[in-house]
Amino acid sequence: MTTNTSEKGLETLIVRHMTGTDGLAVAPNTIAKPPTPYGGTGYTAGSAQDYDRAHALDVPQLFAFLRSTQLEAFEKLAMSDANDAKDINRLKFLKRLSGEIGKRGVIDVLRKGIEHHPAGHFDLFYGTPSPGNAKAEALHAENRFSITRQLAYSMDETRRALDLGLFINGLPIATFELKNSLTKQTVADAVQQYKRDRDSRERLFEFGRCAVHFAVDDSEVQMCTHLKGKGSWFLPFNKGHNDGAGNPLNPHGLKTDYLWKEVLTPTGLTNILENYAQIVEEKEPRTGRKKRKQVWPRYHQLGVVRQALADVRAHGAGKRYLIQHSAGSGKSNSIAWLAHQLIGLKRDESEIFDSVIVVTDRRILDSQIQATIKQFMQVGATVGHAERSGDLRRFIEQGKKIIVSTVQKFPFILDEIATEGGKTFAIVIDEAHSSQGGKTSAAMSEALGAPAEDEDAGPDPEDTVNAALEKRMAARKMLTNASYFAFTATPKNKTLEMFGEPLPPDAEGKVKHRPFHSYTMKQAVEEGFILDVLKAYTSVDSYYKLVKKTEDDPEFDTKKAKKKLRRYVEGHEHAIRLKAEIMVDHFHEQVMAAGKIGGQARAMVITSGIERAIQYFHAFKAYLVDRKSPYQAIVAFSGEHEYGGAKVSEASLNGFPSNDIAGKIQTDPYRFLICADKFQTGYDEPLLHTMYVDKPLSGIKAVQTLSRLNRAHPKKHDCFVLDFQNNSEAITYAFQDYYRTTLLAEETDPNKLHDLKAALDAAQVYSPEQVRQVVELFLGGADRDQLDPILDLCVAVYVDHLDEDAQVEFKSKAKVFCRTYSFLSSVIPYSNAEWEKLSILLDLLTPKLPAPKDEDLAKGILEAIDMDSYRVEKNAAMKIALADEDAEIGPVPTDAAGHKGEPELDRLSNILKTFNEQFGTLFTDTDRVAQRIRDDIAPKVAADAAYQNAKENTPHTARMAHDQALGKVMQLLLKDDMQVYKQFVENESFKRFVGDMVYAITNP
Repeated sequence: MTTNTSEKGLETLIVRHMTGTDGLAVAPNTIAKPPTPYGGTGYTAGSAQDYDRAHALDVPQLFAFLRSTQLEAFEKLAMSDANDAKDINRLKFLKRLSGEIGKRGVIDVLRKGIEHHPAGHFDLFYGTPSPGNAKAEALHAENRFSITRQLAYSMDETRRALDLGLFINGLPIATFELKNSLTKQTVADAVQQYKRDRDSRERLFEFGRCAVHFAVDDSEVQMCTHLKGKGSWFLPFNKGHNDGAGNPLNPHGLKTDYLWKEVLTPTGLTNILENYAQIVEEKEPRTGRKKRKQVWPRYHQLGVVRQALADVRAHGAGKRYLIQHSAGSGKSNSIAWLAHQLIGLKRDESEIFDSVIVVTDRRILDSQIQATIKQFMQVGATVGHAERSGDLRRFIEQGKKIIVSTVQKFPFILDEIATEGGKTFAIVIDEAHSSQGGKTSAAMSEALGAPAEDEDAGPDPEDTVNAALEKRMAARKMLTNASYFAFTATPKNKTLEMFGEPLPPDAEGKVKHRPFHSYTMKQAVEEGFILDVLKAYTSVDSYYKLVKKTEDDPEFDTKKAKKKLRRYVEGHEHAIRLKAEIMVDHFHEQVMAAGKIGGQARAMVITSGIERAIQYFHAFKAYLVDRKSPYQAIVAFSGEHEYGGAKVSEASLNGFPSNDIAGKIQTDPYRFLICADKFQTGYDEPLLHTMYVDKPLSGIKAVQTLSRLNRAHPKKHDCFVLDFQNNSEAITYAFQDYYRTTLLAEETDPNKLHDLKAALDAAQVYSPEQVRQVVELFLGGADRDQLDPILDLCVAVYVDHLDEDAQVEFKSKAKVFCRTYSFLSSVIPYSNAEWEKLSILLDLLTPKLPAPKDEDLAKGILEAIDMDSYRVEKNAAMKIALADEDAEIGPVPTDAAGHKGEPELDRLSNILKTFNEQFGTLFTDTDRVAQRIRDDIAPKVAADAAYQNAKENTPHTARMAHDQALGKVMQLLLKDDMQVYKQFVENESFKRFVGDMVYAITNP
């Protein structure tokens, strides 16, 4: 016989591995189990004829389990014949069980069992036993894992059959559709088969009745937790290959055999059902109704949690783990699953951690992570939410195992905890790049308390200064009694060095660091789990012409002048209005008209500051009324701001509280979210489709901001960025570091601190005696009036004896020393008292050092100019391609700025000429065109009868009639001015420029 390369051959391969048989000719009521617990791989082959389609249960397997584990209760069912499908008591029990599965979901029924009169309680599954519990082990061994081929599931069309059905104790857990690339069918065909041929109204496919549905071929796996026809949302369940989609080569079998050899083994499946799979309730913001969602872990989520737990079991507390998981990859669930499994983790028969602390710097995720942990814990009492001083300490005393806090509150909360030697902690940090600096680390370490040192090794109690220094230095160190689990999509150099795994030194002796686990942006995009925000990136070039409105021609600092001029033109009322119109028109005509996200698409506007955001809010509000648009905008910024002579806030402008913004944007009529810094990181909204950027972005900030668009949604197939400030080169440079795994090129060299200290000492701003005095006074708790005289003497030396360049150099190096020491003191294994002393002095001295006088030589330039013309030109949409390689980022920079730059002065006329040449390229021959518009085009448009009548109606109606009249007039120009007509037809910016100018002339 030749190899069976058909779909049936793949079916046989899987079933043979799982059951030891081909599973083809299994007779009804064959309920024998493997002779040893779980046999070889633990499965028995089920019979398709045993499947009860009305109740979606394998009844013989179910009854065999109940007889062997709960015989007394089973006999109380009083069935005259358990094999008789018409037995009334049998039907009552099956109806009760099937109804509970339909109502609660199979996962909950397996975990909690059911109640049924008159028998009482039935357990439907026995979970992992605790070590040494013989009774629990015996019951656990009675679980019946079965897999059935060609499962005829349909009540109406009996020939419709699934390739495989997987059951535990007769309850359905998973279904499978298999395809084989050798017969020219792939996983995509299996997905389509589920969507097209598997009716979600069939009992087996009802929500929650199965935990998961797998589409499988020999190369890839896809999964779905809720079948709903064409709307079924399948997600990849692959290992990933070369930091991208798919699966690696398997020298021992098929690429996808990890599914049945690793994931779905009885042990692996039990672990998922106990610790990951769940039905969660989410409140629908628009209706207030609760919506149920079934969760099954992705492969990378299973991988990171299981690998981290295994490493902790092997090594105990005290290690650091950096997890680089792409934005939108499900970090919230990964963190929740890890946290709740860390609390019960044991080594040498004792629990490894006393408490698990989850720290997040994202206010929205603060409550989201807490809610997720509670849902997966099943016991909410073990979770505490630390919001104010005293909470954390009280929660630990109360025995709460998981404590959630924001990073902003964390250092203050930690101060309340008494130092308790011997306690161990797991600290799970969300978005680690911004939540673990030296000061936070010090507060954390001091509050949680490392185990007490041996008394003989400690400092002399009488030497209070040395004792205080030792305490400060010890507090800066990463805790040895805590494990750190740091999650981020965009690790900075500090994050990699602090939490990453050090690799063996290379030939040059450099030690690189890499993440413990990665799920890259490349893989997430290729798998379709997140969207590629760079696939339709469109930059917009601005063109403007400034004129001098004074007869004088004063001199200004050219560099500062150009910055002010750029800010002036981009924030000019006319420019804001024009850009707002472009955004609104684009959203209506390109996003909503195309029915993006099933007509539910939202847009985000990124602005450069609070004042600009408020400007945009008013411009949007006015133009949406002009357009008679059904949509409205929301503005988001922190605190109160003075605008138009009055104090305004989010609430006063939006008309509802700040806390409602995230919910309101999901509901009509709100479609535009205008932001000043808020919502640019950590905001998870799948309905966001389009982003309008009017703010310079670079590095991590660019990646985080644009990544707000990448969240997947069943009806979301693309996203779009329209960028008024940045170009494709800058965005490419920002994203490249985080496309694949990010590595630290080398560790920060501690010798840089010796070099910086030597340079600072050499400036002689302070003396060794002054350092000693300040440190003694500060650590002794002296009053300010004892410290300031010494510091003021240092300031006097700085001002009187250093020239401007030397002042800039000293202050810059002082800041770099403090920043670098704050970081290095937490990661290097040793302490240096001299560094600690100098950092104390410089932390106190640096804020008192005056900055060199920096006269604003561009002051007054805005009063001397006016904006004559402004328009924008949209470039072609492009796909930004990133290099397919790991990125290496350099260590923490330890260089300081050297000197103060000299201003370059120039005449206002020359500054404007250079500025207009740089930003006004499209204004060549403007005078001729403008004259033609004024003298020829505008009068003809004004004479149009329809336009004249429309002026009596709304501004939007008048503008629409104007644009129609202008189109007719421009067609007449075809014969005598082809150049102008061609520009009008092909250049969207020029068309808007002409339209605005003619409308202003004809409708004063």
